[in-house]
Amino acid sequence: MAASTLAVDFGTSNSAAAFLDGTGLRRLAIEPQAETLPTAVFFPAGGGRMRIGNAAAEALIAGDDGRYMRALKSVLGTALFHEPRLIGGRRQTLSDIVTAFLSALKARAEAQAGQTFRHVLSGRPVRFHTSDPERDASAEADLRACYLAAGFDEVRFLFEPEAAALASHGLGRAGEAGLIVDIGGGTSDFTVYRAEPAGLRILASHGIRLGGTDFDHAVSMTHAMPLLGHGGTLRRSFGEGLLPVPNAIYAELATWAKIPFVYAPETRRAVADMVRHAVDPGALTRLAAVIEQQLGHELAFAVEAGKIAANGGAALGRIDMGYIEPKLSAPIGRASLDAALDGFRQRLQEAMRTTLRLADIAPDRIASVILVGGSSLMNMITAEAGAACPKAELHRSEAFTAVVDGLALATGTGFAAPA
Repeated sequence: MAASTLAVDFGTSNSAAAFLDGTGLRRLAIEPQAETLPTAVFFPAGGGRMRIGNAAAEALIAGDDGRYMRALKSVLGTALFHEPRLIGGRRQTLSDIVTAFLSALKARAEAQAGQTFRHVLSGRPVRFHTSDPERDASAEADLRACYLAAGFDEVRFLFEPEAAALASHGLGRAGEAGLIVDIGGGTSDFTVYRAEPAGLRILASHGIRLGGTDFDHAVSMTHAMPLLGHGGTLRRSFGEGLLPVPNAIYAELATWAKIPFVYAPETRRAVADMVRHAVDPGALTRLAAVIEQQLGHELAFAVEAGKIAANGGAALGRIDMGYIEPKLSAPIGRASLDAALDGFRQRLQEAMRTTLRLADIAPDRIASVILVGGSSLMNMITAEAGAACPKAELHRSEAFTAVVDGLALATGTGFAAPA
């Protein structure tokens, strides 16, 4: 029965749930007064109840002592996903944490729907990992295992852009070909479809591991990290000459999924040594403060806010870093944002061209391009999608719920792939 299957969009940044009830598609408020739930968790330092979604962010902002984690989907299929670590006063893996998140999501969905869900239809990117089929299969197996451990008896998957096509193809014209451009937090996915009398026909799907967290990383590295010493130089312990400040700590600090692991004792020792040898010790002292006071997520949220403001057209905005040092901020504007993201344009263009080639359809035969996913709101995405399909009419679907809507509709049509 369709109503016994819960549709779940487990996203890098946000998650959502829906199902088909007796009247049609019903999104579930799995966050108070909201249809989307930030895919984030917070573990109090001394143990206690895990907090998820906005409550996790509120604990972080309030300065509660504990571990905040986000973008857990990006580590599916990696060794890191199964490494036990001391989190929330006990040793657990990221697999355990994703399971706990999905279990909480299931409980909230059931409370809202007034029924138990034993089956789940989950979205998944076309490629969790670009050009690595073995790791891609491991990522799906990881996610399947988490759903089963969370209490579901049956788990099925559907490519996220195909679900979005099912929910959004009405924005185009019947009989014409369309392209779904689904840019999420961790992946970019594309589907070419055609609406036919017998139903939606998927012509091809393709995806790459590139998304909003990568955009945040680029903005952080180019705008914020130089104020923490990135790009600086160190004096040698012995001999003359200078050495570049190592890049690795900054790269991890700018990566949502890796921030919680930057605060290790060996990192603190390495930063202290860099401060001693720095040509500009002031900048590296700020880095030391970020590590010592565990301010990595505050910085990441500030970078994300700066990115969004600049994308909105701000000629010159600021990335607020005053919690590191009074009045400290990094300038950001439309031009500097475009420069930071410029290296992603070719990859996006190539991915869209590949999708069209797999569908055996010329770019000028695409009548509609439908933009889906939170990161599709970036101006860069609109520009590249328009360039890839020059005769297409561009539409914005429900950026944050198109995938879960399509998943729910698929539970009633048999559109979903086998388990």
